[in-house]
Amino acid sequence: MTVATVAELTTQVLAGEHGPDPAELTATSVFWLHHGTRLAGGDTTYLNQYVLVRVGGSFGACAFEAGELDPAIGREASGSPLDELLRDARTPLRIAALDAYLAEVRPHRESDAEPVTLPAGTPERRAQARDAAIAELLDIAPGARVALIGVVNPLVAAIRERGGACLPCDLNLRRTQWGDPVAESMTEVLAPADAVVATGMTVSNGTFDHVLEHCRERAVPLVVYAQTGSAVARAFLGSGVTALSAEPFPFSQFSADPTVLYRYRAEAA
Repeated sequence: MTVATVAELTTQVLAGEHGPDPAELTATSVFWLHHGTRLAGGDTTYLNQYVLVRVGGSFGACAFEAGELDPAIGREASGSPLDELLRDARTPLRIAALDAYLAEVRPHRESDAEPVTLPAGTPERRAQARDAAIAELLDIAPGARVALIGVVNPLVAAIRERGGACLPCDLNLRRTQWGDPVAESMTEVLAPADAVVATGMTVSNGTFDHVLEHCRERAVPLVVYAQTGSAVARAFLGSGVTALSAEPFPFSQFSADPTVLYRYRAEAA
């Protein structure tokens, strides 16, 4: 089933076109996480907020900007019929609910994705392994310009190690670990890009549809690395998304033990 936008996908789910009626499913648990990370040797502290929705044996996740939601969301939304959350006015909650639904009807662990086990160890070791796994989804020629929308410093390094010229863009960071300027507007990096790597955060801040449209129109490869909306992004494989690194909750930064992410390519979707 083809889909053009996140809103269209949500409408299809509410109509029962992707599985059971979401009105018959319950968001058993809704919770809020806030954490910070600064990797050894770096000068950037990453601050992240997530809302999580559990449906059956699956979790849906959506990162959001400070102030969009507060911990009271757990009390308000836990136990709600899933269709109510899919219609909620708060975008992060709506995306987390959509992600939970799609993950439950087709769990990553039961899909045709390539599982990649991240090694046990320090945050630095695990982040490097994760970002190398993402970069391996890029099929680029030496010197190819890669727009990186949502800057993670180890991923900047991984792109460069594969011969790419990284064009970083982020709403919150102004320089990479190495002092490279970071564009605030994605328009600056999309226009010259030969390939695009985008975080799942684009799903929650409303820019994902724009990135999709740009890559479709110009036939530019789009790789998505997603903790936010990993099952949502999967729905667009072959319809704008060419490859996906899906990392469902619990995320790698919350464990020192081996964890699994799932790599998809459009031709195998």
